Amino acid sequence: MTNRAFRSPRGLIGGLAVLLLAVLTTAGLSGCGTPAYSYVADDAAGAYYKVPVQWHPISQKQIDALLQSGGGSSAGIWSTAFDAGTGPNANHVLAGNLSQPFAFAEVLTLNPTASNELSYNMLRDFMLPVTSSTRSQDAGSGFPLTDFKQLADQTITDKQGVHGVRETFQYTFPGGAANTFDEDVLTNADQTVVYLLMVHCTNTCYTQNQNAINTVMTSFTVGSHT
Repeated sequence: MTNRAFRSPRGLIGGLAVLLLAVLTTAGLSGCGTPAYSYVADDAAGAYYKVPVQWHPISQKQIDALLQSGGGSSAGIWSTAFDAGTGPNANHVLAGNLSQPFAFAEVLTLNPTASNELSYNMLRDFMLPVTSSTRSQDAGSGFPLTDFKQLADQTITDKQGVHGVRETFQYTFPGGAANTFDEDVLTNADQTVVYLLMVHCTNTCYTQNQNAINTVMTSFTVGSHT
């Protein structure tokens, strides 16, 4: 993909940011006592989610390098990534041919302008163009993904004023690989922080792993997990 792969709300944030990776592995036990899921959490960021224990964590060094190469910085709050494939790599966050899910999460602060102008549609377009107006605008500027299809559009309202969207949609990459993206994009009550979780892989992979992916997405929570 191009260097526009990591989006910010209409260019107001100044790039995605990352500072600290903290993974707290708390076992979600199956009936036989074998850990099924690990919690990924950071108290400072105030966010957590869980992933299957078979998914491999990506090192903070790789995440930092990826974000910096895409125009991001290391001035944010928190970012994490997990790769369910056998050759885990941070660059898979942008790959179109993944046969196993890849998860990326980030918490970042907004500058005052972005905070004042943030809307539900900006949250929908946070990583990739989802709304029709933004897709039309980006198509004219050479955005490489095609054949957009929206599968779900859900508004989320949570405790303490946390709100946002869950978007599920498909795009086809150059070369013909069709992918399904599942995103939670949330903000706090005063819209000063954005909380992002995205999982994607090929359409076939998504269908095969839909239950696990849905568990990951619905576990994304802003607030303490204790």
